[in-house]
Amino acid sequence: MSCHKTEPAAAPGMFFQWINCAAIWVVSMVGDLMLQSPKFYPFAMLGGVIWATGNIAVVPIVKAIGLGLGILIWGSSSLLMGWASSRFGWFGITAQDVSRPILNYFGAGLCLLSGLIFFFVKTDVELHPNSESIPLLIDRITNSGSYGPSSSEFWIDIIGPKTRRFIGCLLAVVSGLLYGSSFTPILYIKSHSSCHDSMFHGASVYDLDYVYAQCSGIFVASTVYFAIYCAAMNNRPRVYSRAILPGLLSGLMWALATYCWFLANNYLSAVISFPIVTAGYGLVAALWGSLVFKEVRGLANCFIFFLASCVVLTGSLLTAISKL
Repeated sequence: MSCHKTEPAAAPGMFFQWINCAAIWVVSMVGDLMLQSPKFYPFAMLGGVIWATGNIAVVPIVKAIGLGLGILIWGSSSLLMGWASSRFGWFGITAQDVSRPILNYFGAGLCLLSGLIFFFVKTDVELHPNSESIPLLIDRITNSGSYGPSSSEFWIDIIGPKTRRFIGCLLAVVSGLLYGSSFTPILYIKSHSSCHDSMFHGASVYDLDYVYAQCSGIFVASTVYFAIYCAAMNNRPRVYSRAILPGLLSGLMWALATYCWFLANNYLSAVISFPIVTAGYGLVAALWGSLVFKEVRGLANCFIFFLASCVVLTGSLLTAISKL
C-alpha cells in the first residue's frame, strides 16, 4: 500500500487514506456476505480504530525518513507488540504457548535488535524529487489534478533534518505499536468465548468472522479523521483525483492480504504469524525504498541496512519455527 505514497503532502495523504479505507470496507462487506454474515461484535471495531489511528502518521513518517526505513521501523515495533501481547497474554487475552520457547525468545530478541540497528541507517529523502522519480502522490499542484487551496507546504518539510529524522523514527515506533495492538480486541473476544460470565460467551473462534467488524472500525475512524481534516481546512479539502484509482487498488490489496493474515492467525496463532508477516512486508518495502526510490545510499549505509534486514529475517524465522 505505502509504495504509492513516497512523497505525499499532508492533504493528499488524508484523502488517499480515506479512499483506501473505503475500498477496504467494501472488500470486507463482500467477504462478510461470502461467510454468510457471522455475528457482528462492535468491540472488534476497536482494532480497526487502532489501526487507522496509526495509519494517519504514515505520511509524515515516509516524508521524514523514507518508505523503506519507515516500514522497517514500524514493522519491528509492530512485530514486538503483536508477539509480546500474544505470548504473555497482555490486555486480558490468553497467553499462547510454543514448543520451543528459547527459540521464540531469541527470535524476538533479534527482531528488537534489528529495530535498534535500523535507527543508524541514514536515508536520503528528497522533499522535491526530480521529474523522473516523482511518485504518484506529489507535492506540486500543477501535475496533481487537485482541487482546493494551492499551498502544498507540509509541517515536516520546514523543520531541520535532525529533528525531522527524530520525529519520523518516533512516529514510526508509535505507529508500529498501534498496528501491533490492532488484533488485540479480536483475540480478547476469542479468549473469552468460553467464559460463561463473559458477554462474549459463545463467540466464534474463527478469525475470518471478525474481519468485517475490524474493517468497519477502520472505515469509521478514517472517515472521522478525514472529517476533522475537512473542518480544519474550513471545508476546502484538497481532493486529488489521481489518487482515487490507486487508493482503491491499494485498499483491495490490503484487504485481501488481511484475510490471508487472519487465516494465518487461525492456523498458526498470532505469536507465529506476526513475526513472519511483518518481516515479509518490511523487506519488500525495504527493496522498494532502496532500489526504486534510492533512499539508502553509501556503502556503509547499505551495509547497516542489509545487516538489519538479515537480523529481522533471522529473528522472524526463529520465532516461526519455535512452534514446530
